[in-house]
Amino acid sequence: MEAVAGARYGSPVRRKRGRKEQRDADAGRGAVREGDASAPAHDLTEEARRARHLAVLAEKPAAERGLEELLFGDTQEGEGLLRRLQGHSSEQCDEGVSGNLLEEESCDSETDDETDNFLPSKKPAWVDEDDEAEEIIDMTHRHRKNMMKSAAERKITKEKLHRKLQEEFQSVMGATPSWAQRTMKTNIRKTKHEDDSEEDEDTDLLCKTGNFVTTSESLPRGILQIKNCLHANNDRPSNAKLTTVQFHHSAQVVMTAGLDQSVSLFQVDGKTNPKIQSIYLQKFPVYKARFSADGEQVIATSLREKLFYVYDMMGGKIIPVNRIRGLEERFVRKFEVSPDGSFLLISGLSGYQHLIAMKTKEFVGSMKINGRATASAFSPDSSKIYTHSDEGEVFIWDVKSRRCLSRFTDEGCLRGTCIAVSKNGQYVACGSRSGVVNVYAHDDCLRGTNPKPLKAIMNLVTAATSLSFNPTSEILAIASKKTDDAVKLVHIPSFTVFSNFPVTKKKRICLTQSMDFSPRSGFFSIANNKGKALLYRLKHYSDF
Repeated sequence: MEAVAGARYGSPVRRKRGRKEQRDADAGRGAVREGDASAPAHDLTEEARRARHLAVLAEKPAAERGLEELLFGDTQEGEGLLRRLQGHSSEQCDEGVSGNLLEEESCDSETDDETDNFLPSKKPAWVDEDDEAEEIIDMTHRHRKNMMKSAAERKITKEKLHRKLQEEFQSVMGATPSWAQRTMKTNIRKTKHEDDSEEDEDTDLLCKTGNFVTTSESLPRGILQIKNCLHANNDRPSNAKLTTVQFHHSAQVVMTAGLDQSVSLFQVDGKTNPKIQSIYLQKFPVYKARFSADGEQVIATSLREKLFYVYDMMGGKIIPVNRIRGLEERFVRKFEVSPDGSFLLISGLSGYQHLIAMKTKEFVGSMKINGRATASAFSPDSSKIYTHSDEGEVFIWDVKSRRCLSRFTDEGCLRGTCIAVSKNGQYVACGSRSGVVNVYAHDDCLRGTNPKPLKAIMNLVTAATSLSFNPTSEILAIASKKTDDAVKLVHIPSFTVFSNFPVTKKKRICLTQSMDFSPRSGFFSIANNKGKALLYRLKHYSDF
């Protein structure tokens, strides 16, 4: 039984005392070298002990041997592993033995490190409770106060706050976006090496920064980017009603005229708008003024005068035109200048329309409509004339032959008040006394006598008195001089009104008398009854 006990418990004891036996073996190895006679005797005792152990194991049943190996481990394998470790460390120490104690200690430390690597991992000796404590967040902070649903949520854990933020984000966005998912990162890495695929373009777009969004060339609907600027005539305000405002066709200049018997020119910069020139026409309150097509002259008419003036800006001369042979009219008030600069159209009484040569100021011919002509407009190519009557009919004339090409009834109109043709010749807008503005397609007006309007704009409640298309035919300005702030800007071709103009809380426009767009739609001006030419900057358009 002593042998059995030795066999049972010998191996574990040797493992625990491995370091001590190793040191003893290293310390005694020097004596073994001095006396080689003791080494064979030591080997014989080890072999005899092993033989006795094997004999005892052979006498035990197999079940008992299996339990001992399971509980204590295989003694032979444990001793063999220990012997191999001892032999390996002894070889390293034999190579470095030189009688130096420091070298022997280094060998011992290396052996200890190697045996420590085979020790099983241990549980932590202690655990810090602060590491496991949950962090409490104060929800009464001003950045998180809106997230509180009740007084019980004044202080919550960090995990609950994280869940609240996640739920709030998902309620707004609907779900976790694809770019926030971890799987997208792996997909991006895979698609970096793929060529000519849409996924590559998407991932490259998301991985780079820059101005990928540019301004659209076409004017968007809904909200108009507009800025209020200094009045165009701020350098010389008028004390009477303005009747005309118009931008020069080629220069950055705006003209104003009114009942104060003056015509003024201002340079437009949106900041100071300095005055260039102002002319005074004695006893001649200006009813309407217009630039000539070449921009070198200004034509001005009065309220009850057959006389009208032509101001030569290049020569600085004011030329009165007293009488034109063949023109039998008591007053000359309403007129239009053809875009090509060839003709001057004067609207007379009893439905007459008179054509005057622009250069010579000679009478060319007349056209007659049923009723009274309330408004007229040239086509962009100056080949046609559109005339709106007080009976609700629109007449289309050929300029060269002065024949009526077509006539149609303005739908729902009892009395026409104004008319305008878009710069691209695609639309014809007709205003009525009821405030309804009908927009027609130009081709439909030439085909039949009862065309259907593309859109009936009913945003005015009083008579429409002014219509103006911008040069790009993307905006139609409609206005009434019967009530304050009765101005609307209509988006073309959606025919929807821009909701942010005018600002309803600030009544600044008053009664609109005239309005015009700059040559490239960069500015928009309104002349009112207070003697001011309001100026607005349309930010969508970059040029004047």
